[in-house]
Amino acid sequence: MTFLFSSTPYADNSGDAFVTASIAEPSSLIPLFASDSASAQVSRLIFNGLVKYDKDLNLTGDLAERWEVEEGGFLITFHLRKNVHWQDGQPFTSADVAFTFEKLKDPSTPTPYGGDFEKVESLETPDAYTVRVRYREPFSPGLSSWSMGILPKHLPLRSRAPVGTGPYILKKWVSGEYLELHANKDYFEGEPSIARTVYRVIPDEATAFLELQAENIDFLGLSPVQFKRQTDTPFFKSTYVKHSFPAFSYGYIGYNFENPFFSDRRVRKALGLAIHKKEIIDVVLLGRGKVATGPFLPGTSAFNPAVEPSPFDPVQARALLEEAGWRDTDHDGFLDKEGKRFSFTLLTNVGNNERKMACEIIQRRWRDVGIDVRIQVLEWSTLLKEFIDKRRFEAVLLGWQLSPDPDLYAIFHSRKTKPGEFNFVSYKNAEVDRLIEEGRQIFPEEDRAKVYHRLHEILSDEEPYTFLFVPEALFAIHKRFQGVEPGVAGIGHNFIRWHVHEDQKKYKV
Repeated sequence: MTFLFSSTPYADNSGDAFVTASIAEPSSLIPLFASDSASAQVSRLIFNGLVKYDKDLNLTGDLAERWEVEEGGFLITFHLRKNVHWQDGQPFTSADVAFTFEKLKDPSTPTPYGGDFEKVESLETPDAYTVRVRYREPFSPGLSSWSMGILPKHLPLRSRAPVGTGPYILKKWVSGEYLELHANKDYFEGEPSIARTVYRVIPDEATAFLELQAENIDFLGLSPVQFKRQTDTPFFKSTYVKHSFPAFSYGYIGYNFENPFFSDRRVRKALGLAIHKKEIIDVVLLGRGKVATGPFLPGTSAFNPAVEPSPFDPVQARALLEEAGWRDTDHDGFLDKEGKRFSFTLLTNVGNNERKMACEIIQRRWRDVGIDVRIQVLEWSTLLKEFIDKRRFEAVLLGWQLSPDPDLYAIFHSRKTKPGEFNFVSYKNAEVDRLIEEGRQIFPEEDRAKVYHRLHEILSDEEPYTFLFVPEALFAIHKRFQGVEPGVAGIGHNFIRWHVHEDQKKYKV
């Protein structure tokens, strides 16, 4: 559907609106459960953590105005801001931090983030504005873990009626259509300049681009084709500003280790060797990306430059598959073993044409080595809830948005395989577990990096994922928005300071 500016439900007398599109509807706006990008994006405007990252990915204060890391990392003392109120007017205090911590460590809370707080021995609140967190052992991601959104102790947790301390207040949520947020006039850092923020749910990438062309949305993540060709017009150049920078993410194929097809390392390695990753980057990303070699990004301390990209080698792929017992015994062009064809379904999500195109290229390459693959494209929430969480999948092509901290506990540790947690491929490796735990106890970055370099080697060799590519982040934003500051963290870090000159304001009654 198209919103007309004169009758839009989010028109406003007092200021402009920022309208963007999301391919998926949030699954939950409560920070503990906001595990998908759509949920996290909106939740971050409603809730605050004790700390946050600035544009250069340095940790800075949020609800905590300052802190001390003491006793070699065993103790963090947070000093909270005293001018913060919940969006219902109640004061924010240390009791809310304690309440959030209790929820995170409660085994009955289905959160993927609980692992960040397992090392906490105790949390004390000596007064309303001091929080002391004591760890059983030094924990290097400890400070960054407190970027988790803090919850109000005095209210029930309601995903569709969340109350936070953040710069925006959820005012309306029309399922399948849009979420409307209003600026929090009492926000402790000052009222945001943009009066309304609207997230329209547009599952189709082409439809979202048409809405951008019609100026019905102000901001959109672009596909490489859109960025390079479809926006290279006088209209787009005069109306929008385009940004590109290395994304803090990677694309991958994850294999379900509970499926016997993928329990054999030789099979996983063969699947990776049969994929022409450079072909995907050239054809799908139009060259705007790099081949991924593991879960760490080039340019970061955790990245091991000695790990080479796996080559495109279908001959070696066939040899490994034969070694694992997969041969074309009935001469039908497909491999089989003990009377069963090597056939499975590769899942991905609706609304991302690049992933669908990558699946089609991979399907063809796997067919060339005798593997029969079907592609199924599913709506995002269905994919998560009915297939990923219930382990009803064989292989998936997805991507991870990464934290600046290189900790891999949530994604690859064997303890994080329960429904709703991030190790949904059920990967288990004792050395990987040990190294992940070791990396969480080391503070000097150069010493910690050595652990992650070894993890990089193992995960490349074991191939629980076939690591495909590190894309570029590509965006277009309407020129009427001022104050946009691109940085290593992207362009949304200072969103509350974006503004529109009076004569440029658009959404007025």
